[in-house]
Amino acid sequence: MPLGDLELLADPRAYEGPSTAVLADAAIEPIEGDFAQQLPVTVTSHDLDGDTEVTVESTERVLGVDISGSIAATIFGLGYGDSLVGRDVSTTFPEAIDLPVVTSGGHSINSESILALRPTLIITDGSVGPIDVVLQLREAGIPVVFVDTEPSTEGVSELAGQVADALGVPAAGEALGERLLSEIDATIAEIAAVAPTAEGDKVRMLFLYLRGNSGIYYLFGSESGADELIEGLGGVDVAGEIGWAGMKPMTDEAMIAANPDLILVMTDGLESAGGVDELLTTKPAIGLTEAGKHRRFVDMADGEILSFGPRTAHVLDALARAVYAPES
Repeated sequence: MPLGDLELLADPRAYEGPSTAVLADAAIEPIEGDFAQQLPVTVTSHDLDGDTEVTVESTERVLGVDISGSIAATIFGLGYGDSLVGRDVSTTFPEAIDLPVVTSGGHSINSESILALRPTLIITDGSVGPIDVVLQLREAGIPVVFVDTEPSTEGVSELAGQVADALGVPAAGEALGERLLSEIDATIAEIAAVAPTAEGDKVRMLFLYLRGNSGIYYLFGSESGADELIEGLGGVDVAGEIGWAGMKPMTDEAMIAANPDLILVMTDGLESAGGVDELLTTKPAIGLTEAGKHRRFVDMADGEILSFGPRTAHVLDALARAVYAPES
């Protein structure tokens, strides 16, 4: 059912209680078309210490690893899912779930497990590491291509292009990028049609990264991807209002100053903190905000909520439903 046909809240800032955003369909839809692959191909790898040239001769056995699972999703979107031989812990969409996991301890690369898979190409962005281990894999003779994109809606198209270049199918990357941007634009327009437009009525949102069992509480600000997500949802990014940049440990002062109406969290992160009630007990500063007073948290699966790639439009749609039509 279209978002506009749901039972929308009269005042989404006043709603009380948590909600969970769920994708209607978590599958990846590959781009349609006949795109000739050209190998070998030499591409620019955007390494963390400078650009280098990398030659890719085979895409028979590919690994795409990053902190959000976006690269593997993009490989699937380009129609090369059958080439993947492993996955990172954030790659959780149905088509990849049976692949062996090559990251351990959250987002640390396990070089032994990767070497055992005999990959002919690794595509990453430096968000998983340690970086020395990734470079050791290159020294072992495996072509490693670093992509460099922002976690944003525009970055979705750039990622499609850079991954496609590494796979030797640049035309597929251009087609996928155009399709994804079109889907995202249409979804944002649909959300804008139901979201409050007056500045004082917009939902004030904040993204909080939680790992309660490890005592980790991070606020995500500008350039983290959370700001783009909140903007797409028609909300106010309160981290940006207080000048919070990047991803930094939460302080009580920052949380109270931001005073969100709604807090976005990852599902497993919220569970690790003991749920909403335990989180409010552990971090009483959160309870002083409007979101805390109303217990207004929207959670979404860890491998989905900040995954800027083929499912971005669907993520925005699912979150919008949890924000503006939670009873539906």
